[in-house]
Amino acid sequence: MMEKIEYIHDVQYYETDKMGITHHSNYIRWMEEARVDFLKKIGWDYDKLEEIGVISPVTKIDCKYKNNTTFADRVTIVVSVEECKGVRLKLAYEMKKQDGSDVCEAHSEHCFMNEKGQVLNLKKDFPAFYEAIVSRL
Repeated sequence: MMEKIEYIHDVQYYETDKMGITHHSNYIRWMEEARVDFLKKIGWDYDKLEEIGVISPVTKIDCKYKNNTTFADRVTIVVSVEECKGVRLKLAYEMKKQDGSDVCEAHSEHCFMNEKGQVLNLKKDFPAFYEAIVSRL
C-alpha cells in the first residue's frame, strides 16, 4: 500500500497577487517544502544527502490547478512515491484546503547525481536510501 505523508502550509500574504489569490508559482515552492519534509520524515533529510554527496535535481514538474487559495488558507499537501527505478524518482502531490476542497494535483520527477554531475543509481550506490523510498510504494 502506498504511504502518504502529509505536510501543512499556511498561505502567506506575500504569496498572493493583486487579486488576493495565491500566485501559481508558489504551488511549485510548496511542492519543494513538502518534498523536503517527506525526505526528513523517512530519515533522509537534505543535510544527510548533501553530506554523502547526493543531489537530486528536478527534471519535470506537472501541475493541475483545481481551485485557488488566498491568504491564511491552510493547505494540506500529501506526498506519495509513484515510482522509483533507482535513477529516477516520481512523486505525487495532492493539495487540499482546510474545507477539504481540492486545490492542486501535481507530480515531480527527479534524478540523482553526485557532486560532479554524474548520474547515480540509488539501488546500487545507496541501497539504504533506495529502500527507504521504495518501501513507501
